[in-house]
Amino acid sequence: MNIPVLIAAILSGLAFIAHTFVGDREIKMIKPEDTQNDGHNKVEKWTMSRCGWHWISFDLLATSTLLFLIVFTSVIIHEQFLLTILGIYYLGYGTVWLITITVSQSFPNNYVRLWQWGLLYTIGGLIFWGISI
Repeated sequence: MNIPVLIAAILSGLAFIAHTFVGDREIKMIKPEDTQNDGHNKVEKWTMSRCGWHWISFDLLATSTLLFLIVFTSVIIHEQFLLTILGIYYLGYGTVWLITITVSQSFPNNYVRLWQWGLLYTIGGLIFWGISI
């Protein structure tokens, strides 16, 4: 059993659960209430943001499922190649997260408060560690 990949699968599965349920509750907090005075446009943009939010939720579910399949079954062929792609995928997500924080308006402890980049790098690192053993 590949323990680093198992830990990556668990972390991405937990991230899926948190992103889907806790995150959706948080994104509902910023839903525009004003349906008059350009409210439609704001609600449309908010709905698009919420759809994008859950697009990422699905990414977390899909990658977690693939990682669990690799750890516990033999149904995935070319596991090393798929793990490499998934590792790059998570490191890419982490990098985009850091770039977005950097180019966005700063606030106190923004890199600490928006710590998800660290989780994404951790998952990617665990996957690459799992490839090497």
